Amino acid sequence: MATYELPELPYDYDALEPSIDARIMELHHDKHHQGYVDGANSALDTLEEMRSNGDYGDIKGVERNLAFNLSGHVNHTVFWENMSPDGGGEPGGELADALDEHFGGFDQFKDHFSAAAKGVEGSGWGFLAHDHVADKPIVTMAENHQNQTPQGVTPLLVIDVWEHAYYLQYENGRGDYVDNFWDIVNWDDVAERYDRAQSADLLGQHTH
Repeated sequence: MATYELPELPYDYDALEPSIDARIMELHHDKHHQGYVDGANSALDTLEEMRSNGDYGDIKGVERNLAFNLSGHVNHTVFWENMSPDGGGEPGGELADALDEHFGGFDQFKDHFSAAAKGVEGSGWGFLAHDHVADKPIVTMAENHQNQTPQGVTPLLVIDVWEHAYYLQYENGRGDYVDNFWDIVNWDDVAERYDRAQSADLLGQHTH
């Protein structure tokens, strides 16, 4: 039985137009995300076989495949929920307060996040994540799905800047895609993730 499964989109393929068109969403979800799910499950199966036969000859490659594909699955699962046809605007409540405190305001956060997403070298992601060590939100990035991302952080808001996420519509205009992403951000989802992350004592260093 598969450990990881492709989640359903919480909206129709065309729901995020004009920011992201329907054909991109269909290919991105049904093909690319499914591929990462399949890859992660395959890596787990191979590791089980390795334990059974005691042959760990390609352990580095298999563990790398697991990290790559499982990170892709996690990132995409957050990504779909981070967007909404009713999105856009700015967050309120504790999330807004946190952005004010740690970034100097929403506009400064938005500029920082956009710069990180636009600045990814090659394929990757921009992240707003909760750092459980400092107990605060930080902006970071990932190349591929997992490289350069600090350990021990929980993703709150992510944007996929692999070319398959935007090229059919924006061609090489990653900047325009990132700019239009703000029109579909589901701040209710981001705020819920922030609330849950604050209450998670992952490293045993603090309690709320």
